[in-house]
Amino acid sequence: MDQFVLFTDGRAPWVAGWGTLALINAGLAQGKNRRGLIWFLLSLVFGPLATLVLVLLPRVRPTLF
Repeated sequence: MDQFVLFTDGRAPWVAGWGTLALINAGLAQGKNRRGLIWFLLSLVFGPLATLVLVLLPRVRPTLF
């Protein structure tokens, strides 16, 4: 029964939304040639602030060497 406390407590939508945002940020980071896992973890901690930073950062150019 204790594993369902989170869902009955009213925090489940907030946790699901935060996790979804982290997944979206990981995909956005990979689209900008950045490391998706790093941005996923940053998004779990900083949430929408990480999204703002990621959107404002330019795309990384691949190097020739």
